[in-house]
Amino acid sequence: MNPYTMTPDLNGEGLHICIVRSRFNENIGELQLQACLEELGKLGVDERDIMVVSVPGALELGVTLAQLAHTGEFDGLIALGAVIRGETYHFEVVSNESAAAISRVALETGIPVANGVLTTETEEQAVERAATKGRDCAQTAVEMANLLATLEPEEDDEDEDDEDFDDEEEQDD
Repeated sequence: MNPYTMTPDLNGEGLHICIVRSRFNENIGELQLQACLEELGKLGVDERDIMVVSVPGALELGVTLAQLAHTGEFDGLIALGAVIRGETYHFEVVSNESAAAISRVALETGIPVANGVLTTETEEQAVERAATKGRDCAQTAVEMANLLATLEPEEDDEDEDDEDFDDEEEQDD
């Protein structure tokens, strides 16, 4: 068996990407952002085609991503931030709800969203993972934007079909 296999396309030329970064745990978000921007540049995304928006915390990412997705201006979106376990149940709520909202945006709009919200036990773990997660999200956003564009169904030109049908009707008369 020799199926057609699509290979990842990491060419970011011509793509429009928006990064939404949580300001909570600011230093981690900044590390992620810098690594993400650097990687997007390496992948060929023009800096003029990148928008960066910041929001107060991880729970505000979903609504902002949804609004951006509905503009139709972006091929891919990236969510960055960090939720670090504390002494209360709040960690689980923020982690679970922000992840669910981010996923829902992608599923409901068809715009890929790379989820770069770190969920760690300690700040040290988050700092250690920040740059890697920023780079990973840049690659994911570019690859998924290209993949979904490739998978988009071709539009039939219904007007041409209608014209052909009209011509046949006239011939029958």
